[in-house]
Amino acid sequence: MKLKKFLLIALLSFGIAQSALAETNSEKFDRAYQFIEQQNYSAAFPLFKQLAEQGLANAQYNLGVMYKKGRGVAQSDTQAVYWWKKAAEQGLADAQYNLGLMYKKGRGVAQSDTQAIYWYTKAAEQGIAEAQSKLGGMYAKGRGVTQNYQQAVYWFTKAAEQGDAKVQLLLGLMYENGRSVTQNYQQAVYWYTKAAEQGIAEAQLYLGVMYEFGRGVQKNVSTAKEFYGKACDNGNAQGCKDFARLDRKGGR
Repeated sequence: MKLKKFLLIALLSFGIAQSALAETNSEKFDRAYQFIEQQNYSAAFPLFKQLAEQGLANAQYNLGVMYKKGRGVAQSDTQAVYWWKKAAEQGLADAQYNLGLMYKKGRGVAQSDTQAIYWYTKAAEQGIAEAQSKLGGMYAKGRGVTQNYQQAVYWFTKAAEQGDAKVQLLLGLMYENGRSVTQNYQQAVYWYTKAAEQGIAEAQLYLGVMYEFGRGVQKNVSTAKEFYGKACDNGNAQGCKDFARLDRKGGR
C-alpha cells in the first residue's frame, strides 16, 4: 500500500513537473515573440532555438524564418529548410507551404517540383490559400505532376473562395475564354466582380466589357462606364480609353 502511495505521489509530482515545464516553454515562447516584435532578434534567436530543439513546431517555424531572413543569425537557406521541415513534419501548415516554395525555387535544397507538389498539397489541404494557388498553377502547367486542368481549377477555386484576388481574376479569364473549363460568362462575371471589389484594375476593366456587351449579365452601359472609370482610377490605361469613349457617347 505504501509503495503504491509512493508511486502515485511520484507520478503526480512528475505530472506537475511536466506541466510546469510546459508553462515555462509557453512563457519562453511568448518572451521570444515579444523580442521579435521589438526587433530584438539577437535576444529572440536563442530562445526559439532552445524551444525548437525541444520539438516545439511553432518555434521551429520561427527559427526557420530567422535563418531565411538573417535575423539574429547569419542568413542560411539550408538551415531555414532544415527547421521548416521539422515543423512541416509535425503538420504546421505555414512551414509546409514555405518548404514547398524552397523546393520549387531550389533554395537551401535541391530543386524538386515533385517535393514542391508534395508540400504544397499538405499545406493546401489545411487551407493555406497561397499553397492552393501555387498547386493550381503546377497542375495547370504539369510541373511535378501530370497536367490536370480539373485539379488546377479545383485548387484555383479553393484559393479564390478565400479571397485571393489574383486567382479570382484568373478564374474570370478562364471562364470567359473557355480555357481549361467550359465557357461560362456568368461565372466569369462572378469572379471578375470578386476581384474588382478588391481593387484589381484588370478585373474592373473586364467587368466593364461584360456589362457593356451584356455577357453573362444584363447589358448596362452606365454600369460598364462605372467600372471602366474604376479601372482608370487604378491606373489601367485601357479603362481610361473606354471610359472616355462611353463618356463621349453619353454613357447610356
